[in-house]
Amino acid sequence: MSSFSYLYRKTVSERAFDMKSLWESTVRIPKRRSAEGLYERDVVVIGAGMTGILTAWQLQKAGKRVAVLEAGRIAGGQTGRTTAKITSQHGMIYSRLLREVGQKKAQLYAEANQRAISEYEHIIKKNGIDCDFERLPAYLYSTSDRTGLCSEAAAASALGIIAHEAEIHELPFVAVGAVCFEDQAQFNPLKFIRALAAKLEIYENSPVKSVGSQIVCTDRARFLTKSVVFATHYPLKDIPGFYFLRQHQERSYVVALKNCEPLHGIYYSVDAAGLSLRSAGDILLLGGNSHRTGESRKGGAFGSLKAAACKFYPKAEIVHMWAAQDCMPHDGIPLIGRYSLWHPNWYVATGYGKWGMTSSMVAALLLTDMITGKRNPWENLFSPRRIRPESARENFRRDMKESVRGLWTGLTRGKEKCRCGEGEFRARCTHMGCKLVWNPHEKTWECPCHGSRFDGAGRLLDGPAQKSLSSGPDNKNGDKYK
Repeated sequence: MSSFSYLYRKTVSERAFDMKSLWESTVRIPKRRSAEGLYERDVVVIGAGMTGILTAWQLQKAGKRVAVLEAGRIAGGQTGRTTAKITSQHGMIYSRLLREVGQKKAQLYAEANQRAISEYEHIIKKNGIDCDFERLPAYLYSTSDRTGLCSEAAAASALGIIAHEAEIHELPFVAVGAVCFEDQAQFNPLKFIRALAAKLEIYENSPVKSVGSQIVCTDRARFLTKSVVFATHYPLKDIPGFYFLRQHQERSYVVALKNCEPLHGIYYSVDAAGLSLRSAGDILLLGGNSHRTGESRKGGAFGSLKAAACKFYPKAEIVHMWAAQDCMPHDGIPLIGRYSLWHPNWYVATGYGKWGMTSSMVAALLLTDMITGKRNPWENLFSPRRIRPESARENFRRDMKESVRGLWTGLTRGKEKCRCGEGEFRARCTHMGCKLVWNPHEKTWECPCHGSRFDGAGRLLDGPAQKSLSSGPDNKNGDKYK
């Protein structure tokens, strides 16, 4: 038995991992009161994750009176589970964008994400925010096939990004090829949000119950407003917008390791089972094993990351484990802009893929310009009403097939016993009735159609569903936020 195997067995058996991320375990954000009464604001932002906080910050800077409504706690969703890479390197994207949407739009995508990095740095320096922000190179690499890396480097360079082929030497395995994006960044997202949130009007534990053309209602408050921004990771309302037809959701996993040499770059693999790596002080984040939400029946996602840690970092100790969820748009470009034709004063930001930090800033800058009446060259590129290329249509057909199958099996499936012994419920998603499957990594029920998740007792964890499967001791009305 290796030294790591013994250490891992000892630490994991003695430590009760609670699935909180490194950021969630080390940063505390002061609580805010719930919304009560009647308010009048220029803009209401729904959701206090990175997108909501940044959008409110930019709008407030532009002179707007903004209120942010959060169903739970500030940064209590996917923002707290990110690996917090601030980078324009989004996998093998630029060669594909050049091929599918052309030079002009690919250029805009590159410019938007490069601008996002600079805007983070500007905010942090101007406001003296201590959030472990640092500039460093980001590497796209492969351990098996360098095909495509050369063209990706050339495509990114042609679009104005300082990118080039490179050799990497600080990883504990051999990469046959790599692309280096210079001057990218990383930070601690919750330290950053804590600083910005202190200067914003935010109401926690205030789930939105209804949204009208110029009114947003919670259980105990009404907000009269000119504009509404849906910054909830997955949009709250199915109709209009039909965002459940434009994207699916994926899970990915992270283990945090102590006793590793710090890395001086950010790393992302293009291989099917490759690893994502970055350092956060004296902690190494090792991520991977992405899969569509609901396609995890066999388990093993954390196990393979632990095996990788054992192989490559035999002296390491696991100190945190967690998972994140990402909305994957069909054409690989985020959906940012007006919610629908029928509600010109509603705005949305979703479909970030696995690049939520830069996409959140892009959304904040773009939506602020749209709401304040300024022209922004990115508007058509990110518009939710854009025409999809052929690759998006193929992904749409695949997702529709999955949805139809999930709906059919949901209708024909009987009751399943709750894993926590708190009763029985029918394992159908409360969003549209699709069949749920059990995720043995995280002990959760998941919807393979649209990505909703529930704990073993049927309580809602992630949307688009808005209701739990059944009542529980902490959830007597079956509602996520009660």
